[in-house]
Amino acid sequence: MDYSPAFIEACYGSPAVAALRADLALALRAAAHHGLAEGVCNHFSVLLPEHDDLFLLNPRGLMWGEVQADDIVLIDADGCKLAGIHEVEPTAMFIHAAVHRIARKKCVLHTHMPYATALTLTEERGLHTALSQNAMRYAGRIAIDAQYNGLALDMGEGERIANAMQGADVVFMGNHGVIVCGDRVDHAYDDLYYLERACQVQVLAMSTGRKLLPVDDALAQRVAAQTQGERLQSELFFSALRRTLA
Repeated sequence: MDYSPAFIEACYGSPAVAALRADLALALRAAAHHGLAEGVCNHFSVLLPEHDDLFLLNPRGLMWGEVQADDIVLIDADGCKLAGIHEVEPTAMFIHAAVHRIARKKCVLHTHMPYATALTLTEERGLHTALSQNAMRYAGRIAIDAQYNGLALDMGEGERIANAMQGADVVFMGNHGVIVCGDRVDHAYDDLYYLERACQVQVLAMSTGRKLLPVDDALAQRVAAQTQGERLQSELFFSALRRTLA
């Protein structure tokens, strides 16, 4: 869809979109603070309210720890920058546009965070969701994309990744990294943070060489339902990050 310059300017500067830009920038700074960033690579994005063909994205070339609301760019489903002072990195457009469009996800967080990525290198390719309590919150919410095809430099690869999600909130991409999705930035970031924590303790437990002892699947599913049924803790965590991170 073609949008007029006046519409784009009004949209980008509106209070609702300004708040989304601030939330996305905060999530990026938080990820840097928590050791989930990797240079100037990887991206977070969120759809605009009532516009499923427009989304906000962190720009090319900035460290996550320095991103502020005014650095966030607005792009369309074809990856064309509509507003913002920075440029867009190509792989971000291909992956995020496809996940928004095909998987119908509102907020999409893609990282190469170390412990989650370490599990994508294993035979299982991802997290065991019946081990730690943090892992159990993801029971029934994870997809595995074991097919690594190199950098996502075309729309076909982004579409393949989006289709591999099959509706899941989280996808472990073999030999690559993870994508975590949510309906809100604060909820998605909370899931990203605790996913890495769950992966970290699993990697540490595996490093002991001792036998791992998961709970039964029914209990893991119950813990997942409990976590998903009460997201106030996620919102309080994000509010705390807002108070403590510049």
